[in-house]
Amino acid sequence: MSKNFELLQEERREEIEQQLSPSIPATASSFPSLERGDDVRRQTLSFDQAAREECLKLVQRVFLGNPAVLRQVIVFVGIDRGNGCSQLCAETARALAANTSGSVCVVDADFRNPALTSIFRVSRHRGLAETLVEDGGVRQFAQQLKSSNLWLLSAGGVTSSALSMLNSDRLRVRMHELRKEFTYILIDTPALNLYADAVPLGRIADGVIVVLEADATRRESALKGLESLREANIDVLGAVLNRRTFPIPDFIYRRL
Repeated sequence: MSKNFELLQEERREEIEQQLSPSIPATASSFPSLERGDDVRRQTLSFDQAAREECLKLVQRVFLGNPAVLRQVIVFVGIDRGNGCSQLCAETARALAANTSGSVCVVDADFRNPALTSIFRVSRHRGLAETLVEDGGVRQFAQQLKSSNLWLLSAGGVTSSALSMLNSDRLRVRMHELRKEFTYILIDTPALNLYADAVPLGRIADGVIVVLEADATRRESALKGLESLREANIDVLGAVLNRRTFPIPDFIYRRL
């Protein structure tokens, strides 16, 4: 993940798109908003500070902000590959685990380019791929991280048979089991404009967070990816703009 990312949470879709990038002009059908909240402070942050402050902000708005709205399973998906989606998913899971007593499981559903074992610095373990082709309780395929309430279900040893089961009833059964075993589940998926893996997962989740890269994600790419989610009747909760920088010094932003 880069030094700065921003949770886009504006009531008007035109305002959201104006913040994305000069390459993405305003259009009326792009990014649904999250619940209305405090404006996101536009600061250039260090890596650790960004992870703490911005991921905590996302946790509060998506998971903990409204007790009447239970969001247990959330999919994270980038529009294009390499925009920091996996790191954002991991850091949000860490922030959520640190701010709730419930169990949190982060799932690596990017079978083609799994990254979460490297991010969490753990060895590869049986994971999601095995849950789709083997028997046994779903928790036995997950790793508890440092005796905390945070768990990792890695991608596992991916095979062609596992890939073919992403649209199967078996996936739905396993996700139902995860809901019973863990309080929250965050799922990292491949880029929307490369693969369709996020679609079947989004259908059985409670919503999707879309990740874009400032000054890199093109309007056409964003609209193409979001159209695939809309056609599948998937609830897009909002967007995170990653790698955004600002020319005004940090101490000035703190006074705004």
